Amino acid sequence: MKTDRSTNSRYGRVALVGAGPGDPELITLKGARLLREAEVVIYDNLVDERLLDLAAPDAERVFVGKMTSMHTLPQEEISTLLVSRALAGKFVVRLKGGDPFVFARGGEEMAALLAAGIAVEIVPGVTAAMGAAASFGFPLTHRDLAQSCVFVTGHLQDNSVDLNWPALAQTNQTIVIYMGITGLETISAGLQAAGLAGDTPAALIYRATWPAEKIYPCSLATLPETAHKYAVKPPALIVIGQVLTLISAGT
Repeated sequence: MKTDRSTNSRYGRVALVGAGPGDPELITLKGARLLREAEVVIYDNLVDERLLDLAAPDAERVFVGKMTSMHTLPQEEISTLLVSRALAGKFVVRLKGGDPFVFARGGEEMAALLAAGIAVEIVPGVTAAMGAAASFGFPLTHRDLAQSCVFVTGHLQDNSVDLNWPALAQTNQTIVIYMGITGLETISAGLQAAGLAGDTPAALIYRATWPAEKIYPCSLATLPETAHKYAVKPPALIVIGQVLTLISAGT
């Protein structure tokens, strides 16, 4: 998708490209083509570095990865970096893990670029939930088990957990929580207090589609102790719902 409003042709341009959940083969054909054309590649730590081999040898590569409690660059500085490279006339690919518009701050970066008069192109990517479902053989929706699927973030900017528990605690719904590992006790307790049964199937999924991927099946009630037992750390997804009963059927 191109967002050409308020742009100036004298400047360079930026493509926000979804790299997918980890497996480098899951990038789109369009994303791979734009990487080959890029003069500057600005990428996160959740991007498989083999994708950087697609870029031209002389392309500038800038790592701005974020990890829990440790940011290489604050988000405002990343946006400033994108703007400055584009104002210098460069074609910049901002390579983001997953999809640029699914808990990846792509909207913030797009807004900053458009405000500076820079053309922005959005290239979607496979988000982590879809990668996890494919890797471990469970659907996100199912005619009998889940008529809806909800993606939520497990923490706010101040590291608190403030979710609409009654809206989430619905039967026949799959819940996928990104960035929720540090708030597992609150998430488990909040959903149960809102009426979701403690024995609802759940799973912690670490680095879906990467060589080191792992799944830890459990229940809603045992999410915190499962994470503690197996020392599950970010990046990991929390999936809750009856669709997880199909894992064994798909393996």
